[in-house]
Amino acid sequence: MAIVRKIKGIFQLFRVELPFAAGLCVIAGELIVAGRFIYPHELVLGFLVGFFISSSSLILNDYFDIESDKINAPTRPLPSGKVKPSEVIVLTIITTLIGLVAAWLIGIIAFVVAIVFWVIGFLYNWKLKETGLLGNFMVSCSVAITFIFGGIVVGEPLNKIVWFFSFIVFFIDLGEEIASDAMDEEGDKKRRSKSIAITKGKEYAIHISSGLFAVVVVISFIPFILQWLGIAYLVMITIMDTIIIFSTIKLLNSKTSKERRLYLRLIYLGATVSLLAFIIGQFLV
Repeated sequence: MAIVRKIKGIFQLFRVELPFAAGLCVIAGELIVAGRFIYPHELVLGFLVGFFISSSSLILNDYFDIESDKINAPTRPLPSGKVKPSEVIVLTIITTLIGLVAAWLIGIIAFVVAIVFWVIGFLYNWKLKETGLLGNFMVSCSVAITFIFGGIVVGEPLNKIVWFFSFIVFFIDLGEEIASDAMDEEGDKKRRSKSIAITKGKEYAIHISSGLFAVVVVISFIPFILQWLGIAYLVMITIMDTIIIFSTIKLLNSKTSKERRLYLRLIYLGATVSLLAFIIGQFLV
């Protein structure tokens, strides 16, 4: 039973849907900009960098958040005792090395970008999370770079469409970060965080978050209107926007943190599923 508990704790540390989404974003970036056949190793290595660099940051986040998680999320692996702090450090090192090796195999630019954003993730987890909005921006930029990284993998990092996707992802993640801070208000006070929820109030933060999700819906149709992308993109964005609108309304009307976490998670999962549908569509075209 102890080993099963340990495995469950490690699985929780990964928060698999988030690094999986990061890996998918890299693949989507490759598919968007590639005007040629994409080699299997480009797809695999791109996904591995997105997945494992993201995983290392998420795992390390639990290490630095152990005190606040005792309040915000006592069932998390560290405060619940499922995983030891030393094991979290070892897992961080392993995931970092896998991500960096994969980036090195892609090329020197990919390797440098991976290092830069790993460092940003470390600085955020260590100290800059406490800055509030600046920390939110850092996380959102780290998530948004995944699409541009896909462009780097196939040699076209400046493609306008991939940058637009990055902006979409940036706003989704920024909204999620600000709303999550509202859920974690009590625990974040232990880290002396200057989050919007703490400085302006929880409901204010939720409304700012909802406004950012509304921006995503409004601008999401631009690539289709300008004929940058076709039907596969329209299907993806329609699914995603429907989920975002539904979840945002529920987010605004919910009163408990548990319900709000559920709808934030639904937005993330909805975006991931839509992205997966887009990727499949691109392969079938």
